[in-house]
Amino acid sequence: MAVKIRLRRMGQKKAPYYRIVVADSRSPRDGRCIEEIGTYDPNKEPSEFKINEELAKKWLSNGAQPTEVVGKLFKLAGIEK
Repeated sequence: MAVKIRLRRMGQKKAPYYRIVVADSRSPRDGRCIEEIGTYDPNKEPSEFKINEELAKKWLSNGAQPTEVVGKLFKLAGIEK
């Protein structure tokens, strides 16, 4: 099973709010997830995000692959593999 760390879209039309989740790569974008590890709000200036570093490092060490956007958020938060 390939595991990805990616964004789940929440919020209203034209006002997205994202949760950073660990999910099976075959599940749909807003479908079932394994665990929620943070949030990301691009609507605020500057954009705001919160990530549970312990959970993120645990999933990265277990082989989960972050998507491009989540990888950038991890870099801003100082989380490395």
